Amino acid sequence: MTAALTALVGREIEALTLAEAAERLGVPRTRISQMIKQGQLLGVREGDRWIVPAAFLVESGVVKGLPGLITLLRDGGYGDDEILRWLFLEDPTLPGAPIEALRSDRGGEVKRRAQAMAF
Repeated sequence: MTAALTALVGREIEALTLAEAAERLGVPRTRISQMIKQGQLLGVREGDRWIVPAAFLVESGVVKGLPGLITLLRDGGYGDDEILRWLFLEDPTLPGAPIEALRSDRGGEVKRRAQAMAF
């Protein structure tokens, strides 16, 4: 948990350093940095380090559908901070937050909402 991420998304969420994320996925730390640069993951700079929401990762890698959703929203003019905030915003019609829907394999509904926002 970090102050920067909590302030951005409006609630406390579990956060990982790049090293912790790399260890969780069994990849080099540089791979996590690369994933952020390529838009497969989103992170927040806190001081001299990057942090990523733990909810973005599952045992096999990045949550299914997240990279495509990031691309869709970026193409629609949303910045990374706005995307992060939206992913953790409670939506009673889902129900829950978009990231929770992605994690429970309800990505189609999340993608439809993102498409409607982006266009």
